[in-house]
Amino acid sequence: MVNPSKVADVDQLRRTISSGLSKAGWPAPAWYETTPGDPGRGQARRAVAEGAELVFACGGDGTVTAVATALTGTDVALAVLPAGTGNLLAANLGLGTDPAAGLQVALEGGRRRIDVGVIDDQCFVVMAGMGFDAMMLQDTSERAKKHIGWPAYVFGAAKHLLDRPMRVRIRLDGGAPMPRRPRTVIVGNVGRLQGGVRLLKRAAPDDGQLDVAVISPNNLFSWARLIAAVASRRERVPKMETFTASRVEIYSNRAQPRQLDGDLIAPGKAMKISVRHRALLLCVPQPDADPDLAHDASAAARRAHRS
Repeated sequence: MVNPSKVADVDQLRRTISSGLSKAGWPAPAWYETTPGDPGRGQARRAVAEGAELVFACGGDGTVTAVATALTGTDVALAVLPAGTGNLLAANLGLGTDPAAGLQVALEGGRRRIDVGVIDDQCFVVMAGMGFDAMMLQDTSERAKKHIGWPAYVFGAAKHLLDRPMRVRIRLDGGAPMPRRPRTVIVGNVGRLQGGVRLLKRAAPDDGQLDVAVISPNNLFSWARLIAAVASRRERVPKMETFTASRVEIYSNRAQPRQLDGDLIAPGKAMKISVRHRALLLCVPQPDADPDLAHDASAAARRAHRS
């Protein structure tokens, strides 16, 4: 499964994948391309119906999320071949932006069942959010991401540091509503953001729980303290509350920007999120030493380049 708008040379990618599979004794792959009308879900379902045992997803966050949604609840494995600039699942796998590393990971045979977050009929495997984080994505230009990569998000973030906070009510596992005035609420299955920053320190992808960060800085100074605390991995982060739950409901008094795995979805006044425990089979580097998903895959990338 490839998103041709995120891959500079689709023909070269196809040769790389076919050659790598052939050397490993695997059959020739079927080839599906995403379209503006279908970012990957329909194609992945068709692949499953046609007997696929593993689906490679090569694209950005939207492609990976669409394919993961289609594969959730099946025994068909997902292998991420990172492309684009904001691939959060690839970042948590330690794959960087090298599709060859993702191919090698799939060939080495590491598999792990992970949880999947669900909102309406869509799934996410890394994080969902309402508020500032989605605004940042919304105002980061594709051109900037293409030229400088994930640091381009800094410019999108700067535009909204002093926006007024949201008014929300948050319910965890059906409990009493918690009124808050945050800048953003992030619900995570794993903890790492772009650049290797770990926002949710205790998040685990297979514990049946989602981790919730309620982030509420009220001026530039409190933003600076929060960022410094997250970057330095302090145990306590000012202006950030964290919770865990298997069901998370967020209600706002007005429509807010929203995102799933770094990809924007339609703004809304609510996000009702549940978890499907170990519902997705994922290709991961071996040995699986990282407390999130996997250890740094740089060694796998080097092996892939030598092959």
